[in-house]
Amino acid sequence: MIGKLTVSTTKIIASAAVALGLAVSAAPALAAGGAAHPRSGGFSFEGPFGVYDQGQLQRGYKVYHEVCAACHSMNLMHYRNLGDAHGPFWNPRYPNPNDNPVVKALAAENQVPDIDSETGEAIMRDATPADKFRQPYPNATAAAAGNGGAAPPDLSVMAKARHDGANYIYSLLSGYRAAPAGLQIREGQHYNPYMAGDLTPFWTGDHDHVPEGGFIAMPPPLQNGQVTYDDGSPQTVDQYAKDVAAFIAWTSEPKMVERKQAGFGVMIFLLIFAGLTYASYRRIWKGVAH
Repeated sequence: MIGKLTVSTTKIIASAAVALGLAVSAAPALAAGGAAHPRSGGFSFEGPFGVYDQGQLQRGYKVYHEVCAACHSMNLMHYRNLGDAHGPFWNPRYPNPNDNPVVKALAAENQVPDIDSETGEAIMRDATPADKFRQPYPNATAAAAGNGGAAPPDLSVMAKARHDGANYIYSLLSGYRAAPAGLQIREGQHYNPYMAGDLTPFWTGDHDHVPEGGFIAMPPPLQNGQVTYDDGSPQTVDQYAKDVAAFIAWTSEPKMVERKQAGFGVMIFLLIFAGLTYASYRRIWKGVAH
């Protein structure tokens, strides 16, 4: 029995050594792939005490509305959400965002499908705060057909669906580069160092220096001067990308400020409670040897 156990143990150790050797030998190849680390957007909402910059959220909504909404949906968002507390167009004078005149005006800029209550026919009407964000396509099949076979993803919670969400979105949108010499790109694809992927199969250069990043079907969506800002902010690709990334971060976590405020209140309560507990302990056991 001892001999059998010894042989089995030896086989296990040998197998582990082989697996370790394969992993070590494969490390350079694995290191060659992958995406570049996202750049920091310096967002105001980062950190335990960070809050959203309302001006930035308003600019971000404008970029989404004028550029991104042509292809990307936000199925979880209603126009009334734009007037929620700490949102882009929040106004304390209107506790009910459905009454916010700015939200009403923004909603009315969009046409949404409906049914005529008298004839039963399909119609298009001005949106109201109660409506969901306008859909760019009637269904996923139409979305894929209009974008070379790849349906654009919904952006409602995109910042939560990606690691380092806002910084990733900012880096991706502002990070398009000309493809390095030696990289074979298929038609309809674009090189982006912040896009996840492994370019090894398409790289004809030195295989120890495979470029970072991957291919993305979406062409560069932003251009300098594309969206007009009324507050004097720079009208550049970098600023557009930063603003719309902040807006998508807000749609992904619209209650973030309330959550942080609640957490801060809980921490204060726990500190006070700990102090009272310690003071009670000292008073009760004062003069008692233990």
